[in-house]
Amino acid sequence: MSQACTSEETMTVAAARMLRDGAVCFVGIGLPSTAANLARLTHAPNAVLVYESGPIGAKPSVLPLSIGDGNLAETADTVVSTPEIFRYWLQGGRIDVGFLGAAQLDRFANINTTVVGPYHNPKVRLPGAGGAPEISSSAGEVLVIVKHSRRTLVEKLDFITSVGFLTGGGARERAGLLGKGPVAVITDLCILRPHPVTRELQVAAIHPGVARDTIVDATGWPIQFSDDCGETQAPTINELEVLRELLARTAAAHGVSGEAA
Repeated sequence: MSQACTSEETMTVAAARMLRDGAVCFVGIGLPSTAANLARLTHAPNAVLVYESGPIGAKPSVLPLSIGDGNLAETADTVVSTPEIFRYWLQGGRIDVGFLGAAQLDRFANINTTVVGPYHNPKVRLPGAGGAPEISSSAGEVLVIVKHSRRTLVEKLDFITSVGFLTGGGARERAGLLGKGPVAVITDLCILRPHPVTRELQVAAIHPGVARDTIVDATGWPIQFSDDCGETQAPTINELEVLRELLARTAAAHGVSGEAA
């Protein structure tokens, strides 16, 4: 059973469901953190959430404002140095899942979080790479969560910050990258997965109430639909209640929404 929900709630729940119980997950701030913590509070209580600043096994009661939020360290099983997080945990192959966001994403799941427009004279200077390039290169697999629009899902990136499948096909493997790369991109309209051969993103599931034409119109390249494309399972009442309580606690603590946290 489900109840009325927003497209953002459907997206967040769909993303959360992809984090399996017991997985070690390197979490980005914002929507990835919302989805990862929702998973921890519902079906994946044994997921180990790792943040760039050093907390391992973080169990925040509210969503963090940044990777330096004290709530992460206070609720973690342990806290290590940032070099150890990257060298021993991430590059050492101990991270099962990387959870990332994106300002721009192309058909091969390459990510831009650096600039919009020419690098030396950009229209917008974005927050930058952070640990995302290392996460996308070395995590066992990567999940990406973004709002779906032509501004975000673009024909060509203005800058490649973090690699997905580069130019497609076997380009990622030829580059010697350790992880599988993005296994799913979750948007507020649908779930995209890479084609097994070309690695181009295609629609694998459509969220309830969303028309195919809406997805086509909101995508910056000629999007394809998989042969077995189905419908995303709607959020359950419990998932929505837990998500809304988490966002309400965050708003009360920080005065901001979960996405902005």
